[in-house]
Amino acid sequence: MAVMAGADWVQIREKDLPGRKLFELARAAVRAAIEAGGRKVRVLINDRLDVALAAGVAGVHLGGESLPAREVVRWCRSGNAPADFLIGVSCHSLEQAREAENAGADYVFFGPIFDTPSKRAFGAPQGISNLAGMCRAVRIPVIAIGGVDAENEKECLRAGAAGIAAIRLFQETSKLADLQSVVERLHRAD
Repeated sequence: MAVMAGADWVQIREKDLPGRKLFELARAAVRAAIEAGGRKVRVLINDRLDVALAAGVAGVHLGGESLPAREVVRWCRSGNAPADFLIGVSCHSLEQAREAENAGADYVFFGPIFDTPSKRAFGAPQGISNLAGMCRAVRIPVIAIGGVDAENEKECLRAGAAGIAAIRLFQETSKLADLQSVVERLHRAD
């Protein structure tokens, strides 16, 4: 539904799926993106570089327990991945974001910006002022994550975020027309 609604990126975060099932899910997502036609929807996978490459997705997103970004970038940029293969990193501090940037990452997720149950383990919310500071401090795109919803998404973009990543904002929408409305609103806010 996210692809059909016009989302720019779809991130597969199925950490508990075995490799074969994750591969099948990723291939189905890539097919859906191709069938959307006319626009490029990027499908990314969390952590699993092997599955990302085998499934032909647009990139891999690395978390705190993933392979080191520097090693993933070095290996991918040595001709082992397509030239436009994206490598992103989740960050919770300026130090981590600078480390990801220096490693050659293409973008960072920064957060949590707002309170959200799924990100409480990563500490107190960073807030809009820290997001703005992060966006000014690094040269690669910063994607705001954590508690982003319809009421605060524009604050994130005004603070300099290149985009937002959200789960509840999209999961709470069960109809394609409603999801299209959410995506259209986000594109207008850019």
